[in-house]
Amino acid sequence: MGLKILVAVDLSDATAKIIRVAEYLAKATEGAVRVLHVAEAEPDFVGYDAGPEVVRDQVAREFRDEHRGVQAHADALREAGVDAKGLLIQGPIIETVLGEAKRFEADLLIVGSHGFGALYDLLVGSSSRGILRDTDIPVLVVPVREDQ
Repeated sequence: MGLKILVAVDLSDATAKIIRVAEYLAKATEGAVRVLHVAEAEPDFVGYDAGPEVVRDQVAREFRDEHRGVQAHADALREAGVDAKGLLIQGPIIETVLGEAKRFEADLLIVGSHGFGALYDLLVGSSSRGILRDTDIPVLVVPVREDQ
């Protein structure tokens, strides 16, 4: 089996470019891709056990939309001939990404250098230092700017 690539995405407009890079590398190495979106854990009061029904319904709708988005990217990779699966996991971003990289036995972690949500937070300040400090696998940072 070729390169095992974990791609952490935030489902912003930047995701398409990051997925293209993953596709290129997977095809070049006959590798496999896992597309991961981490949904940050909601506070207890917003979860399913408490809170108004309208809030619970909104949270569920957002998860369904995020899940569809992740699956759409994995589907596109499979249609291009890449062994790919989509994952939506709720939890703290850095720990979840690193945990999934370990579970998948990833050879490479791909992230974007800028986005509009969780991925942006992952790559600024102490978060980026945390992921780079706590992993022993290579991290490829794909630069993404609004003008590209």
